[in-house]
Amino acid sequence: MRAQFVLSEIGVGLRRNLTMTIAVVVSVALSLALAGASLLVRDQVNSMKGYWYDKVEVSIYFCTKADAKTSPQCASGAATDDQIAAVKAALDKMTPLVKSATFETQAEAYKNWKAMNPNNALVSVLGADAIPSSWRVKLNDPTRFDVIQSAFAGQPGVRSVEDERQILENLFGLLNGLQTAAFVIMVLMLSVALLLIVNTVRVSAFSRRRETGIMRLVGASNFYVQMPFIAEAAFSALLGAVFASCLLLIGNYGVQHWLANKVQFIHFIGLSSVLAVIPLLIVAGMAMAAVAAFLTLRKYLKV
Repeated sequence: MRAQFVLSEIGVGLRRNLTMTIAVVVSVALSLALAGASLLVRDQVNSMKGYWYDKVEVSIYFCTKADAKTSPQCASGAATDDQIAAVKAALDKMTPLVKSATFETQAEAYKNWKAMNPNNALVSVLGADAIPSSWRVKLNDPTRFDVIQSAFAGQPGVRSVEDERQILENLFGLLNGLQTAAFVIMVLMLSVALLLIVNTVRVSAFSRRRETGIMRLVGASNFYVQMPFIAEAAFSALLGAVFASCLLLIGNYGVQHWLANKVQFIHFIGLSSVLAVIPLLIVAGMAMAAVAAFLTLRKYLKV
């Protein structure tokens, strides 16, 4: 009988405050969708870092004949075989840090450069001698590029030491910025949702103040009086969480079946990440609404 009463009261409250209930559902859905998107963007950034950092190489470029006129570091001319071998010997002694090292000759570097820049006007002008040879070094810990930088920058025959990881930092910075923006908007939307929940509970409690007063007179407990209102707020939040979950699933479908085909160099997270976030959104949304309703009703129970 108590469960039936609570359910009937939830239906009465939702019908009486239909427009405000819809506003609560929409605001909760948007705020939770942004919360889920923020969490997924964080997972996406971490996934991309793990995927791309493992493929990032540190390049130790050697001097060419052309560099002798333009770079003070290469004033002595092109790097000799002994200088190239000395760098390799030093890399072999850095086994805990260096995962592998591959030498790219000038001819190989020139071929790769032409393949990557087929429409560049310099292709017909530059020869293989203009492209430097290099050691392509993979690190067990890509974040320790500074060790390689300090060890080989300025060495005889070495023109420069470059870390490809820095190329990705702008992309990761953009994604982190999107995550921060989603978090800020999420906080604003959650604030709006909380205010709507509080107002909805107040209006619902005021419209049923006579029933509540009678229940208090006959000795109903605070919990028994509060439960219909708390359950009503939690149910509205549950609907919002369901809509938010649907938005995330639709977004994931679009990413996997459209964006992933357009942007193939990014390793996108899959459906499992979305499914892991959905239960958290449902619990957080219902708990937020229930706590807000409980704190709001404390004032009316004292009357």
